[in-house]
Amino acid sequence: MLVIPAIDLKGGKCVRLWQGIKDKETVYSHEPLQVAKLWIDKGAKRLHIVDLDGAFSGIPQHLPVAESIKKSFSITLQYGGGIRTLKILKGVFEKGINFAIIGTKALSKSFLQNAIDKFGERIIISIDCKEDKLALEGWEKETSIEIQEFARNVTDIGIKTIILTDITRDGTLRGVNIELIEDFLKNVNCNLIVAGGISSLEDIKWMKKLEDKKIKGIIIGKALYTGAIKLEEALKIADED
Repeated sequence: MLVIPAIDLKGGKCVRLWQGIKDKETVYSHEPLQVAKLWIDKGAKRLHIVDLDGAFSGIPQHLPVAESIKKSFSITLQYGGGIRTLKILKGVFEKGINFAIIGTKALSKSFLQNAIDKFGERIIISIDCKEDKLALEGWEKETSIEIQEFARNVTDIGIKTIILTDITRDGTLRGVNIELIEDFLKNVNCNLIVAGGISSLEDIKWMKKLEDKKIKGIIIGKALYTGAIKLEEALKIADED
């Protein structure tokens, strides 16, 4: 099971938001490259880069930062935030990014089909939810779309991996939404990466038990930055047989 540190970028800084609210941010570093190096030195094999400004504006703003990280370190990167055209998507991969995360634009079946046809399993869908409903456009727009129905639609098109984020838990250190995850795994057939609220080693141990049920990775943000979870300890649990 992958343990993936999150690097959320806003205004050129590494930040964490509380429940995805853009005005409720905590700045952890003005040097994203140094943050990336920190997690890599501690053993991370993949990083989760979120372009918050891109998510809010609809156009990526921090792709040069991701490119700099990729050029500086031998690390797998997944990048999302504002990827809403095929031209932008192509540009992301031209920067050496390994996986592109599609959120809002995943509602367009034609866009998604074209993206899969061109880039296959390098496309990851991000499902951000409040309760069981989909949220879009940097989490600012709530919808009436049920996440499981949406997930089945994108997997039918050919998506293999989904990131599931419970916005109400994100940045709160409240722990993962166990009921949400178990229900999702029961009804959707995909490789799942879990995000939102992971706050303790117990959360990681619980998700490790579900690894055979297709939890392939977890994204940890605030808990790493506050020290509530030490990356080395998280990786040790994730790597256990």
